[in-house]
Amino acid sequence: MLEIRGVHTFYGNIEALKGVDLDVHEGEIVTLIGANGAGKSTLLMTVCGSPQAQRGSVTYEDTEITRMATFDIVRLGIAQSPEGRRIFPGMTVLENLQLGAITTNPDFFEDDVAKVFDLFPRLKERSNQRGGTLSGGEQQMLAIGRALMSRPRLLLLDEPSLGLAPLIVKNVFRVIEKINKEGITVFLVEQNAYHALRIAHRGYVMANGKILKSGTGKELLADPSVRAAYLEGG
Repeated sequence: MLEIRGVHTFYGNIEALKGVDLDVHEGEIVTLIGANGAGKSTLLMTVCGSPQAQRGSVTYEDTEITRMATFDIVRLGIAQSPEGRRIFPGMTVLENLQLGAITTNPDFFEDDVAKVFDLFPRLKERSNQRGGTLSGGEQQMLAIGRALMSRPRLLLLDEPSLGLAPLIVKNVFRVIEKINKEGITVFLVEQNAYHALRIAHRGYVMANGKILKSGTGKELLADPSVRAAYLEGG
């Protein structure tokens, strides 16, 4: 579904991605783990066209999207829930969801809102509340829900558990599994390596803009070097 080959991405003269190769197959949850500054978020943003890769290629369902505008990439069926949530704080929950649906047929809106509220009942209770007054966990629910409103076939999630209480974290990962079982492919960037690899079909480890390891979620959970670096405080 998603094929990344030899991708180099720069911020000015700084090379953030150094020849990344990565695949996401339809129906999978694929997890990318790594330390802060490894290039994980940059890779997700490169898939979405901002910034664009200076070398290499990004292909989605046989269409090369390396040089496409972000708006056109979303129309193809890719959506991102970004790091830091980035909801619109002055708008209500419902208005945020409406913005997420801007690229879709309006006839789907009511059904899609109902699906988001089924996943996140708290958002239904807060539907007329401004996004900036929600708790951190509720804002994360809204960021994921907003992404789902574009009816993606591939959902990119960037650090969905960041800054959340343990109970909320468990709920977020349960929702990710449910979304996947309902037919949406998930590419997940996450520092909580245990939870992320536990639900992943496959995973990758990134450091300094390069992919160091790949394997199934179970294989990476059992890998001594991964455990030492990401699972045991090493």
